[in-house]
Amino acid sequence: MRRFILFTSVLLVLAACSSAPKYSSRAEAIAAQIKDPQSNYVVVACHRGDWRNWPENSLPAIESVIAMGADIVEIDVHMTADSVLVLCHDKDVKRTTNFNRYCRKNGLEGKSAKVCDLTLEEIKSLSLKRAHQAATIDTLRMPTLKEALACTKDRICVNIDKGYDYYDQVMAIAEELGVTDQILIKGTRPIEVVAENEARYAHNVLYMPIVSTGGNALLQSYLDSGTVPVAYELCWGAGDSEEVFAADCKKIVDQGSKVWVNTLWSSLCGGDGHDDDAAYQAKDPGEVYGFYLKSGVSMIQTDRPQLLIGWLKKQGRHSLPR
Repeated sequence: MRRFILFTSVLLVLAACSSAPKYSSRAEAIAAQIKDPQSNYVVVACHRGDWRNWPENSLPAIESVIAMGADIVEIDVHMTADSVLVLCHDKDVKRTTNFNRYCRKNGLEGKSAKVCDLTLEEIKSLSLKRAHQAATIDTLRMPTLKEALACTKDRICVNIDKGYDYYDQVMAIAEELGVTDQILIKGTRPIEVVAENEARYAHNVLYMPIVSTGGNALLQSYLDSGTVPVAYELCWGAGDSEEVFAADCKKIVDQGSKVWVNTLWSSLCGGDGHDDDAAYQAKDPGEVYGFYLKSGVSMIQTDRPQLLIGWLKKQGRHSLPR
């Protein structure tokens, strides 16, 4: 009886170990799919968060896409006059905040609206606007990068657009919060510049070159040198055919990298008929998104995350391993 009890205990321990999660967080599981060239999982990136329902680049916009099951939230950064990185796409705050009204109310007509000319305290005095309404949400303020990364930590990965312009500051915040492995930055700098910059750190964020179809020199330099980035952002000009796009995708996939495509606007993805709005208007989103998957694309930045995620799940291409 004692031997039986001991044997049963061993089986229970083994069963517990086999069912234990492989990843310590959802963000770690997503990052693992990004790094795995053999993964069948299609990574969904959300452009400026859920800007259709919340102010772009706001914390609620980030929370919303996390709830949708997105894998990456794309955010934009600029630096304030007192050297704080905040989430803002434009160089100035006129479009996304109540800046003009605030200045009129406080007798500040003529004041610069550029992020680089405003202190964090001044920016935090402004309310954020929704994309589809002139009305502001008085309780919402522009978040700092640190506040945003504290929100996303372990829950979703982050693509920091323009982040390479502030690499040292991004790295400092990422290391402080312990999210370096959960961040992706992209750029168009030559291989040598990227390598020299990253050599200054023992631990770097993920880096993705931005290239375009049809004989791009930067893409060719990576292929010729044998340098294999985790992924390429492949911009597809309206003048290039599906065949040209698919051929470049094959080169990238054969090298062992992922292909990231932007389906936000037709100008970024082959012209009319290949973007999110075309997928939204189609009877089946697969009429648009199916071509990308067949071409080897496994990372898609979208303005319609719910539509894309729902379709991918039906294809068995968006089930995140534990």
